[in-house]
Amino acid sequence: MLQHRPTIRYSVLLLVALKFELLFVGYAVGDLAAYQQNTCPGKTTCSQCIQTTNCRWCKLPNFTQPRCHGQIGNYCPEEFTVDPSNSFKLIQGRQLTKASSRLDDVGYSDREPYYSESHHVSSSSSSYSYHQSSQSSSYQEDLSAGSIVQISPQRVGLKLRLNEVYRLSVNYAQAEDYPVDLYYLMDLSKSMEDDKAILSTLGADLASEMRKITSNFKLGFGSFVDKVLMPYVSTVPKNLLEPCSGCVAPYGYHNLMQLSTDANRFTQEVRGAHVSGNLDAPEGGFDAIMQAIVCREQIGWREKARRLLLFSTDAGFHYAGDGKLGGVITPNDGECHLDKDGRYTHSTVQDYPSISQINVKVKQNAINVIFAVTAEELSVYEKLSRLVEGSSAAKLSNDSSNIVSLVREQYNKISSSVEMKDNRTDNVIDVKYYSRCRNAGGQLVATNRCEGLKVGDMVTFEAQITLMQCPNDPRDWHQVLQIYPVGINESLTIDIEMLCSCSCEHPSDSEYRTQADECSNAGTYKCGICECDGQNHGQRCECSALDSALEPGMVDACRMSNSSDECSNRGQCVCGVCVCERRPNPDEVIEGRYCECDNFSCDRPGGLLCSGPDHGRCVCGQCECRDGWTGPACDCRASNDTCMPPDGGELCSGHGTCECGICRCMVTDEGRYTGRYCEKCPTCSGRCNEFKHCVQCQQYKTGPLAEPEDCATNCTLFVPIPVEKVIIDEKRNDNKCTFYDEDDCRFEFAYNDSDQDKVTVMAQENRECPPKVFMLGIALAVIAAVVLIGMAVLLLWKVLTSIHDRREFARFEKERMMAKWDTGENPIYKQATTTFKNPTYAGK
Repeated sequence: MLQHRPTIRYSVLLLVALKFELLFVGYAVGDLAAYQQNTCPGKTTCSQCIQTTNCRWCKLPNFTQPRCHGQIGNYCPEEFTVDPSNSFKLIQGRQLTKASSRLDDVGYSDREPYYSESHHVSSSSSSYSYHQSSQSSSYQEDLSAGSIVQISPQRVGLKLRLNEVYRLSVNYAQAEDYPVDLYYLMDLSKSMEDDKAILSTLGADLASEMRKITSNFKLGFGSFVDKVLMPYVSTVPKNLLEPCSGCVAPYGYHNLMQLSTDANRFTQEVRGAHVSGNLDAPEGGFDAIMQAIVCREQIGWREKARRLLLFSTDAGFHYAGDGKLGGVITPNDGECHLDKDGRYTHSTVQDYPSISQINVKVKQNAINVIFAVTAEELSVYEKLSRLVEGSSAAKLSNDSSNIVSLVREQYNKISSSVEMKDNRTDNVIDVKYYSRCRNAGGQLVATNRCEGLKVGDMVTFEAQITLMQCPNDPRDWHQVLQIYPVGINESLTIDIEMLCSCSCEHPSDSEYRTQADECSNAGTYKCGICECDGQNHGQRCECSALDSALEPGMVDACRMSNSSDECSNRGQCVCGVCVCERRPNPDEVIEGRYCECDNFSCDRPGGLLCSGPDHGRCVCGQCECRDGWTGPACDCRASNDTCMPPDGGELCSGHGTCECGICRCMVTDEGRYTGRYCEKCPTCSGRCNEFKHCVQCQQYKTGPLAEPEDCATNCTLFVPIPVEKVIIDEKRNDNKCTFYDEDDCRFEFAYNDSDQDKVTVMAQENRECPPKVFMLGIALAVIAAVVLIGMAVLLLWKVLTSIHDRREFARFEKERMMAKWDTGENPIYKQATTTFKNPTYAGK
């Protein structure tokens, strides 16, 4: 029938057009305008109608009003109204169980069921009650039969209608003495040699410690090194036999001991295991983890047991893609490849697994991985544990001597909490979890995890399941959803049937007829309307596709009103029926009797249509909000819970209004209120001025009430507590006040008046006063300083001048001493020819 859908639209739209003409007669203009705003009449098929919130379909033959409507009264007889709703069916609801007493070394104690599900289950939750079992059986028999139940119910059926929330209660209780499988996967490279020696002496202690937790405990052991390829290990022939002194040949992974209750054998296997060597720092631990998880029979994982994989190493890890370094390009297939001796046969054939592959296999096999690594690698493995469901990382001592306490602590951490998850892979179904955890009388909190649980504590989770959209392929209208506690091999299986079509649209319906007389023998009659074949269209398939001429008045049937455009200017009028345009984007649809509706013209805050699919969807140009959201664009929270102070009190502390889940604080004459809950007012004086004078007189003996009589008379409400520094506690709603008094001294105090009968005041012990200033001393000091500075300047000038003069005189003397005068003879000068000596001259 898929090839006839365009023609179906023509016939159905024509039928709706005729009904609308009757409505024009019966309704006033104002009533009609209000009616047209309703999105229901725009739906032309039963499946479209029931996929719209609060809409129901009338399949009454010859019905003259819009078949899709939102009224509940006498609009359509109840037996002809198609209005499916969510429904619940309990398929399997076995009771939660626990062991009544501890198991001993001889045998097993009787088991006592302590919760049972009543046969009657309401639409919102299941009822549970306490009762004493009339039958008993051994715990060992229960295990073999797989009758231990920690989650209830186990299987239900749900029929979900689009955008209608169904609330399903899921109960969990940890069974006492629940079996535990612990597989120890150890890095046996050379650097872990001392760790192996320590572990061989702790096997009995490890088993003994775990049997304090559960008497049904099994222990296994395996080791790994790395791929026997370059550059991971040396491929020199002699190194392949003995890569290091006292080492055995390198290998990928070896399952040395299947899970067993024999602790002595574990000790022997660890002691007998030999270390090996490799070249690079990272190890092939991911290969070993994958094989230890998927080789369930070889490892010995039990179906009903808490499975722990303890992975210890002092190095990093190789992951998907690193195999290319050794020439291995085949991806890891996630299958078991162990030979009869427990050795990994595909180490050099397949690449390392990816983190996502490890995570998928961990979830499929319900295994809790504990990464016990040294301090140097702890941060890396902590990040890895956040990517692998149900895993954790713990610090291993350098010689692994703390392995026993580490296992105990990690097991207690795992078993004392429960986390609910599901296997959703698309956005078709939305699941939100709520729980009160251990606080039975508290409010539901949005969480999928509860902690601090003990054996016997029952926790109820409320899973709110919503069908967000109907898949295009009807084969996807039946899906299976699993809700499971992380690390527990039990789950709640939900068989979901999506109510995306009407039963009257199926050939099995008694009124379903092909080539019906009501459809001019040219279409199929179903749900009260005709689905025409490819050659005809119209209300009763009376219009031929080959006849394009329109009868008089048919164009008017394509107008919403006399002033409206034909088919809202977004389609063509064919045989009195609007054929709406198709958008380039197939997800954008124009529909309605007059093509007046679409699913793409709504508000887009932040670029998201109706604030995104989690907030709402666009129906006929208006946002249809999901639960918890409101507003024209579904961007406002419907609840005011986010505006309520955590310690209780008024909405927005009485100082603001709650808009879209956010407090809009007021501005008053006292000041502007701020804070998430409008609980703060930095500019408000509060009672500071009221307490100021009493604090002054009582603590500092100052202020207008400094006289003892005045202070005692007027200050009887409190006595300030002196503190060195005033520190306020916002959680107690303390208020801080700061003032300057007449002496220009600063003082602080804080008060708390939350108790109406008592006011507590803490005052600063000593005021912060500015130091007194001696003005005359300052003036004399300034004068003296000026005089001294002047004398120093003159003295310095004198010294510098003297030095300069001495240097100039010395330079002059030096130049004079070095001067040379010219002593040449006069050429006209003649020596005397005769010399006379005076006889009386005595040479003096």
